[in-house]
Amino acid sequence: MYMRKLVLQMMTTLNGRLDDPDAWVSGISSDLYTEIDRVYASFDTLLVGNATYKEMVAYWPGAQTDPASSATTRSMAHKMNTYKKFVFSREDKEKTLEWNNAQQVIVSGDAMMIAVINKLKRQSGGDIHLAGGARLAQSIIRLDLVDEYHFFVYPVVSEGAAWFDHIDIQRDLDLLSATAYDNGVVGLTYRSKSSR
Repeated sequence: MYMRKLVLQMMTTLNGRLDDPDAWVSGISSDLYTEIDRVYASFDTLLVGNATYKEMVAYWPGAQTDPASSATTRSMAHKMNTYKKFVFSREDKEKTLEWNNAQQVIVSGDAMMIAVINKLKRQSGGDIHLAGGARLAQSIIRLDLVDEYHFFVYPVVSEGAAWFDHIDIQRDLDLLSATAYDNGVVGLTYRSKSSR
């Protein structure tokens, strides 16, 4: 049976911080931004939490036509605006979302989260990008639903929530690639050995 991959692709610190990137991201070099845009071409679906959705919808719809946006930013914006977006929420009331192709998914517990994500994986299409926020990413990692991890590791150690804070068993990963970028960031791509 066809199963598309769930890929967690995010910037992080050397000690695995995932929250409040404004506190530790020192900038995105052009070679790194080009690589992020290239990888985004393999996605057609985005998973986010409520807070991340609000940040993204405030920026990406306008970035596509903003004359001040670079060509890479406009390319990224086109992808973000075109993707199917699932906004995960624990609220009990569904609401209509304003961003193109965005749909709220109400989950109440692990079993529902597993069922929703496995259903998405079985559908045809490109890979699924898990974009965050922190609680959503930690939950999906804990449930061992991530097939590949694409980390862009900034050369900084910073206190905050980390990707693997909530796992309860060892996870073995296969290194697929390692790339250094002009701003000192290292890109690391791993495949989960338990990938379904």
